[in-house]
Amino acid sequence: MARGATPIDAYVGERVRLRRTLLGISQTKLAEVLGVTFQQVQKYERGTNRIGASNLYKIAKALGVPVSYFFEDLPEELDEDNPPSATARIDSALGGRHVSRRETLSLIRYFHAIRDPEVRAEIIDLIHRLGGNAH
Repeated sequence: MARGATPIDAYVGERVRLRRTLLGISQTKLAEVLGVTFQQVQKYERGTNRIGASNLYKIAKALGVPVSYFFEDLPEELDEDNPPSATARIDSALGGRHVSRRETLSLIRYFHAIRDPEVRAEIIDLIHRLGGNAH
């Protein structure tokens, strides 16, 4: 069996990138936690290098998610010629709203930093009104 990266590796890598970016953690910082170079983290995130089980565990701990997070929404049958994109699948599930954009990730990060649930509710209400959406 070939040891090269697979579409699953690309999908997992994209989930790592998405979560890391959402939390505002640099590739360099994640690399320090893993004891690898930031270039290695780039290769993991692009799916060009496979992530070993122990490093995937360390990544999950560093990013505050269970290991299963990296496999969520992974299709059971993969098309080897057209591997799934985690970002595209998430965007599609959200109506094509481009969750991977930096501004969207910043908004999510700052929103979750707000500790007061009433303030968060008010912000959601404001966004609904500004977006023209009724409750």
